[in-house]
Amino acid sequence: MSAIFDFSSVLMILLLMICTSCYLRELRPGIFDGNRTGFGGFCWKMSRVGERMSPFVGAGCLFMAAYVLFK
Repeated sequence: MSAIFDFSSVLMILLLMICTSCYLRELRPGIFDGNRTGFGGFCWKMSRVGERMSPFVGAGCLFMAAYVLFK
């Protein structure tokens, strides 16, 4: 089954995108500032979500890790 049609896979991909975008923005703060459209804009939005909702994103990562381990 494709990752597009499986809800847990889509959720895992979104969590990984959020965490990766936040990490890249932490390393290089100006990496997504010029792009507000296209893929760069999507990464900018994901990094903002990760910054503002970091406790919930962390909890989501923990739940997803437990789900994958005990699946």
